Amino acid sequence: MYKSALLSFLFLIFLLFDSALSQADAKISATWQVQKYDLAVTLPQAETDRNASVRAKLDLKNVSSSPASTLTLRISQNAEISTVKINDAAVEFTKGEEKAGAAALQKIGVRIPGVAAGATFSVVVDYKLNVKDNSGLATITPGYAQFLPLSFWYPTPNSWFFARGADYAAVRLSVNAPGYTVISSGTADSPGAYEQKFRSQPFFAAGNWETITANSVSVAAPKGAGGTAQKRAGELASLMSEVRTFISGILGSAPEVPLRLIATKRGAGFSGGGTVLIDDSVFRRPKLDSQTVMSLAEGLAKMWLGGTVAITGDGEGAVREGLSRYLATQFIESKFGKDVADAERTRQRSAYSGVTSRDAPITVVSPLDDYYYSVAANKGAMIWRLLDRRAGEGTLASVLRASLEDGSVSLAEIRSAFPAQKDFLDYAFDQVTDTNLQAGLPMQSGGEWRAALRNTGSIDAAVTVAATLASGERVTTQSTVRAKSFGDVSFKTPAKIVRLEIDTEKLYPQTNYSDDVAPREFTEGDPLLAVKRLFDKQEFANAEKAASSVLRDVPRFDEVRVLLGRSLLALGRTSEAEREFKAILDEKLPSPRSIAWANVGLGDIASRNGQNAAAVKFADDAIQADAEYGASLAARAIRSKVNVGTRSDEQINAFFAQFDRSAAGNKKAELQAMIIPGEVGKFASGIAGQTEQWKTQVMAVDNLDANTALVETQLSIKLLNREVESGTAVYRLTRLPSGWKLSSVDIFEVR
Repeated sequence: MYKSALLSFLFLIFLLFDSALSQADAKISATWQVQKYDLAVTLPQAETDRNASVRAKLDLKNVSSSPASTLTLRISQNAEISTVKINDAAVEFTKGEEKAGAAALQKIGVRIPGVAAGATFSVVVDYKLNVKDNSGLATITPGYAQFLPLSFWYPTPNSWFFARGADYAAVRLSVNAPGYTVISSGTADSPGAYEQKFRSQPFFAAGNWETITANSVSVAAPKGAGGTAQKRAGELASLMSEVRTFISGILGSAPEVPLRLIATKRGAGFSGGGTVLIDDSVFRRPKLDSQTVMSLAEGLAKMWLGGTVAITGDGEGAVREGLSRYLATQFIESKFGKDVADAERTRQRSAYSGVTSRDAPITVVSPLDDYYYSVAANKGAMIWRLLDRRAGEGTLASVLRASLEDGSVSLAEIRSAFPAQKDFLDYAFDQVTDTNLQAGLPMQSGGEWRAALRNTGSIDAAVTVAATLASGERVTTQSTVRAKSFGDVSFKTPAKIVRLEIDTEKLYPQTNYSDDVAPREFTEGDPLLAVKRLFDKQEFANAEKAASSVLRDVPRFDEVRVLLGRSLLALGRTSEAEREFKAILDEKLPSPRSIAWANVGLGDIASRNGQNAAAVKFADDAIQADAEYGASLAARAIRSKVNVGTRSDEQINAFFAQFDRSAAGNKKAELQAMIIPGEVGKFASGIAGQTEQWKTQVMAVDNLDANTALVETQLSIKLLNREVESGTAVYRLTRLPSGWKLSSVDIFEVR
């Protein structure tokens, strides 16, 4: 007994020591590398069952230089482990917790027979995974299920937050889900079963879609979404094929993997192994949007970067995220034009500028950091663009193809191929950004104008400097400003210079972009935020001026054009506002919220002109775009203003009549039965037990597809110890075999 207790104590100490090491130094190498995941999943059949049953087999290789006799697996804390088997024999295991920022992982510790360096073995884990509340990472509902890697739904040896990257491996996935269509990545060899031979992280979605195949791309579109969905699906499939061709020209032959798109309400933007999740509202919009196209292009770039090619070593995020984003933006430039790509780069730069005060070197930042994607993806994309420019046309693509040929690549390997750029790359990847490029006020001296320049950074900056003359003409010159030094620039012209800008292409990551221009126009590094602050303060004339200034340099920045149109409308310049809103809808690649707000703006103008039918059509389009809370609320206000009348449905009316009775009667069980399990639990709990009055009047029903409806209502409620409150609430209902169920509360403006 004493011996057994001593062995258990020593084993526990070893696990704690192993954990401490894994967290103390980001550069410690992994012991285990997954060679293959083999996962068998059974989804629950009962509506109220929130547990998925999983058997996970992992083929593991000891990639350390020493024999290993312990194994630690990480998995969600909501996983209830029943057995762990080594060589078909059940073994004892210990449970622990590993903190990962605000989250925590469950650790499963196992002693194993010694495995020599370079040798492999298999472990099998049986468990149940409970999903208490549905999210974009993990969902179980009677009509849909989805599990993405960051729900930590499967066991794996290395943390998802490991600085050198999470585990990627070949995947065999089998999902038992009667009544569902199961979609993942790889080859489907039977219903619900997929074999992914390239490196991936296990994931799947299960639901009911309308499958549209075009250009060898399978698109799972919302069922019954109509002709618009068919058109968008065809465009998406065609675009996906174009992206694959474009990236093949840079990285080499495309991986032989099926391409799929999945419409989903949550988790849009995730991709793996040639399968990309996109927002289901894309299929109801009048055209493709910038966010969706960027996600699609990045997802395909990752078929190479981390898929067919393993990414190893420190700074893997700079390759997986940053290089993918750079290539995706290059595709957008080739397909839609440089001005459209510049708008996308402005969004990326603005996102990065928001975290520069918390910047970390790319070689050490990990998904554990809340600024990981802003740094790894956005700053990373800027570095690759700058390297491509400095190295010379075609050099980066050539190096990448050569580096990827052996099936493995690291940031260090790519860097070593550019010895002439060593100082720049050491700074860009190993240090935080300290560069701030500043332009001084231009001063006339004789027949020329001169201006001071400054570079606070640790590397020299070769930049384009542009001067704007009083006539509006723009002249440029090249200048190199030495590290942590001053420089100057001159323009041989007698004409007055009214504006000077350094680094006109915004190649360099900086700590502050607002002082690139003299005289300074904004104090914000994010031009959209600068305009929005003025708009929110109702300084519409100033907002118009600021928006026009931004659009002069980035004409395709449609989010700023929205604010310009709304400012003009507030100033009573209706025809000018209408022109701006129409220009947004004519954009090659507008953002989703710009599509929604442009329709709101046009609907507002139509209602002012007494064109009620047109106003309702624009408002309906904004609602169908489903892009932003504020735009949807404003669109509904337009419909209310023109008194479109009640648009209801008998079954939905009956649903809310029953909901009112259950709420007013404080019948919690009845309320819960009307809600999809895992959804809006807090909303239901807030009603039950403290309601004195609950009256719902259905105002409008907007059918999104065959099984989803948005229901606009007017509520009059009284909760305990509060006055009567009233206002607009918009519910999302989902049709199940048992009838309509509440799946979310999209708008709740009850005061």
